[in-house]
Amino acid sequence: MRFAVIGSNFIADWFVAAAEACEGLTLHTAYSRTHEQAALNAQKWGFHSASHDLDALALDPEIDAVYIASPNACHFDQVKRMLLGGKHVLCEKPLVPSASEFETLLTLAQSRDLLLLEAMRPAHLPGIPTIKEHLPLLGTLRYAEFPYAQYSSRYQKFCQGIVENAFDPTFAGGALLDIGIYCIHWMAMLFGEPDSIRSAAAFLDYSIDINGMAICEYGSMQAVARYSKAHYSDSPAVIEGENGCLTLSPFPIPQEMKLYIKGKDPVTLALDTGQQDMRYEIQRFIEMAAHPLNAVDYQTVTLQTLRITDKIRAQNDIDFQKKKRNETQTSFSGSALLNSHTSR
Repeated sequence: MRFAVIGSNFIADWFVAAAEACEGLTLHTAYSRTHEQAALNAQKWGFHSASHDLDALALDPEIDAVYIASPNACHFDQVKRMLLGGKHVLCEKPLVPSASEFETLLTLAQSRDLLLLEAMRPAHLPGIPTIKEHLPLLGTLRYAEFPYAQYSSRYQKFCQGIVENAFDPTFAGGALLDIGIYCIHWMAMLFGEPDSIRSAAAFLDYSIDINGMAICEYGSMQAVARYSKAHYSDSPAVIEGENGCLTLSPFPIPQEMKLYIKGKDPVTLALDTGQQDMRYEIQRFIEMAAHPLNAVDYQTVTLQTLRITDKIRAQNDIDFQKKKRNETQTSFSGSALLNSHTSR
């Protein structure tokens, strides 16, 4: 399978490094908006060719599949063009900002027998079956928490008055879709869609949502997602039931699971992630491209995740517009819950 890569950021670098550990693909063409940047990327990665023409790339008979790592706001148009050109598409998370956009693209992909897959690294980790197999040992589930706080390297520049793409709301980023999407995807992957959602978000004026949280109700269980681009945390994910609990760390790409069952000694299980964990999603993409219907389970979780983020966006007026914000305003009756992080 011959790949083109759209994007020039560090995530594209990660993809190229991980792809070198995979079988069945050739990294062929580097795309960027300018000829100069495309040529630089091609030279850096050792690709066969460079392109700055999206339509020509979509119709290039030398390309079978495209990996997209451009800003979130560009995904819909670029994915659509590549599908219309007959290319399989692996697109970085979030594949698109909304569920309706994803449904439109998925219908197009299915009508052309093409694979459309979100590059969501946790979904393809080899340790996922192990985690799912151990959930019944916890008994009736009562609580889960998925925390991810990563201090953005671009936040300090924003505080100095330098606004890069990551803090420009028109690029459809922000804490929810850049960071929280991992928490929500884990939730949907393990539990599906919740019955109801309560959420909160804090904003930077004329910029993005900078941190937030959501409490999702699953019958007798509450699952909490909390996320931030303005501070760092190494808290593990926690799933608790009436018979015990388990933790996953580091989150969101766990390397170990600790299992605590009532009346038994704690057990620590290694989760095989290894180096270049992006290789798992790339290898699975290559395998599923021959039979795109095999991707339905993964596409369903992507859709569920976007339905959840759509509701959180609606509750908090996350609309990708530059405007004056009241940073203390949340969709809860007060802001205390937003700032009360559970310590475990």
